Amino acid sequence: MSPRGEHLSNKLQLGAAQQKNLHRHHGFQSAGSILRNLPGDLVVSKQKLRRADAIACVRLKRQEANQNLGFASRPFVLCGLPIKKPAAGQLLHERRNGQFSLQVTGHPSFGLPWGQDRLIPIFLATLAIRQKSQTIQFRSAAEMLESFGMQQGGTQYRRLVAAFQRIFGATIFFGTDTQRERAAVVHQARFNFMSEARIWYSRDADQATLPSGGFQNEIVLSHEFFKEIMSHPIPTDMEAAKALSCSPAALDLFMWLSYRCFEAKGRERVPLFGDFGLVNQLGSSEYARPRKFRERLEGWLDLVRAMWPECPAVMDTTGTGLWVDRAAAVLSSGGNNAR
Repeated sequence: MSPRGEHLSNKLQLGAAQQKNLHRHHGFQSAGSILRNLPGDLVVSKQKLRRADAIACVRLKRQEANQNLGFASRPFVLCGLPIKKPAAGQLLHERRNGQFSLQVTGHPSFGLPWGQDRLIPIFLATLAIRQKSQTIQFRSAAEMLESFGMQQGGTQYRRLVAAFQRIFGATIFFGTDTQRERAAVVHQARFNFMSEARIWYSRDADQATLPSGGFQNEIVLSHEFFKEIMSHPIPTDMEAAKALSCSPAALDLFMWLSYRCFEAKGRERVPLFGDFGLVNQLGSSEYARPRKFRERLEGWLDLVRAMWPECPAVMDTTGTGLWVDRAAAVLSSGGNNAR
């Protein structure tokens, strides 16, 4: 862990411990209140306070084995969507993770999904698992904003409308390539996220349902996407996703490490660069210099460790690989195992 990350982790450990003690004896106190009373070498902004509150909540619920269980879909855990807005006219995004590959073709009118758009597949996968139905329903767009701790208002609703348009219009190719001597066997699936959608975007947080008849928002997932979700549900900590909703790259890394560490047979090394390197698995932008990616990766790891202190991931001494080991980010009992 970098010195900056260790410093933040120590502060948060103290804050979480104080928070838990106050919760037991004096009622709940926010991590923000605790941080205000810490030594002045930690500069605290409103954004940092909100993130500190969220991280402290993640750690407290983890300690108490009371995590809010959500689900992610395998294509977007193994290979990430773009982190930043793609260049104008760019409609193709490709990522590879070992034998798995992801190819996303954006709609000409709406473009590629990017940034916080990655929260929608998590939201949809979670509802599909909970409702056990290809047709999923939810009360309002505000429900999704609330799920990820996003502010509710006209700007966020317009962003959410645009995100659904990009998700709805995208065509996804996800598959595996298996080489057997001279013959290449390709297992693949091509699908849209949704086949139908009837959604009311109310800017009034108190207006939970559609105005005409009171029926709920409804999304019909494509058969292929629903089958993928149900066949390979990947548990995730929804509070952690909420805390990282404004940091798509760190969210990608947290989801990837949650799955990768669960699947690990023991200590394993993942290369950072090359055709099968981590840089080509996450949805991060292309980095011309490896040093820049390493710097960014260390920062993302600091955020992951702040919420998951036992995370075994560590950079190797050469700076060209990441060591992972078997561990579980989701401790909730009774949940589905990652597959």
